[in-house]
Amino acid sequence: MMVSRRQMLASGLAAMVALPLASVARAASIMPVSSGINAELFSRAQAALARHADRITLTDRVGLVDFAQASRSPRFHIVDMASGHVRSLLVAHGRGSDPEHSGWVERFSNEPGSNASSAGAYLTGDAYSGAHGASRRLIGLDAGNSNAEMRAIVIHAAAYVGPEVIAMQGKLGRSEGCLAVSPADIASVLDVMGAGRLIYADRV
Repeated sequence: MMVSRRQMLASGLAAMVALPLASVARAASIMPVSSGINAELFSRAQAALARHADRITLTDRVGLVDFAQASRSPRFHIVDMASGHVRSLLVAHGRGSDPEHSGWVERFSNEPGSNASSAGAYLTGDAYSGAHGASRRLIGLDAGNSNAEMRAIVIHAAAYVGPEVIAMQGKLGRSEGCLAVSPADIASVLDVMGAGRLIYADRV
């Protein structure tokens, strides 16, 4: 249901929603056509910013994971919401989403033990050092990814992600549901997508 500006003001939501939506509008107005971002995916991320405005405290940058693209494509888009600049990176999907290792996401799952990727809005959490080295926790905000913390779905680096892997096998390796990026990219990803930001993943 659409909520009017009058209703938002009356309910006290305007202050929380105005900044994210203004940032998204600015980015949408200057984002280059060649950015490679699916318009519907961006629209869903825009809606997620408004829907989860009480949890997403920083709206300067947003991450978009386009699981409609093959793993060989740079499909993790980091959008600067002030300038509209887009940086696109390689990212792996879960083995449970691609049982035959075709390089394409076939299904999503939120179930523990599925080893699948999940769709929805994620809140970036704390950085830590774990089994995969420097990593960042992800909190699932939607019904389709609400078990992210229980499943230990995080951002981490993996040797099976990188242009050299694609050169060898035409696709990336698979994670257990995490957003695995190249070891060459992990430091900058953890830095620019620090705690309190939105990452939205889906296949549209």
